[in-house]
Amino acid sequence: MLDARQLEALAAVIESGSFGAAAKSLSVTLAAVSLRIKSLEASLGQRLLVRGKRVAATPAGQALLGHVKQLRLMEADLMAGLPGAGADTARWQSLSVAVNADSLASWFLPGVAPALKQHRLLLDVVVDDQDHTHDALKSGDVTGCVTTLAQAMRGCAAEPLGIMRYRCVAAPSLRAEWGSALPHRMLRSPAVIFNRKDALQDAWLAQHFNLQGALYPRHFVPAVDAFELALELGLGWGMVPDLLLRARAGRAPLEEVMPGRPVDVVLYWQHWTREPLAAERLTQAIKRAARDCLLQG
Repeated sequence: MLDARQLEALAAVIESGSFGAAAKSLSVTLAAVSLRIKSLEASLGQRLLVRGKRVAATPAGQALLGHVKQLRLMEADLMAGLPGAGADTARWQSLSVAVNADSLASWFLPGVAPALKQHRLLLDVVVDDQDHTHDALKSGDVTGCVTTLAQAMRGCAAEPLGIMRYRCVAAPSLRAEWGSALPHRMLRSPAVIFNRKDALQDAWLAQHFNLQGALYPRHFVPAVDAFELALELGLGWGMVPDLLLRARAGRAPLEEVMPGRPVDVVLYWQHWTREPLAAERLTQAIKRAARDCLLQG
């Protein structure tokens, strides 16, 4: 059986990034943390940490971190269910999730907010592209992710959420410069792209113009509000979901480059198959929010 103190020491080191910070959070000496980690590695016969300027976990260490997070949630559920435990004494429980920025800003947070308040849940959000959020689940950093990956990873369930529809838009002044010469003049103008993992603009060009690997200048603006501001200022063209376009009341207008030619992104919620109660409640809230806001195929 794994030693609880050793596991907590491992989790503290991974989460804080250093042995010193872990010792402080656990209120023990640096030597005690080091000894617990060494003992755990010896009992398992493998390294769990990569020592460096910032300590990182090996794949085995990440797997154990996921185990510790599950244990924390299960313990919180147990404490909440004990006789005499009332709602006002229930502990706040933290859940780590990976979500793409567009979902987070449009349907995810508004949809889960009531459940977070009702059940005293805390979110620790990892923001990543929807094609890459599953990496955080695979590594054990999060308990669930909004992803485009339909195939469930080992030990996980993949539940369809719905479709996020994206449209290619630009400021009216920029759109007027191109006239009807699409996409040639358009590709001389910069695209505004969320980050280097974002491939939506390439998907739009491939789907509607059969252009693969097109070259064009690019701005990278990894913040939702700033991304839309860059589009409003006419800095370039970009892909924005319908959900955010409908919420733009009072802001400078954006014009669809080719009306009726969107890109649809199918989203799934991947999570542990065996979830603690707190995670189950979050899963149900996410599914309800998606049913209310996303297109259902």
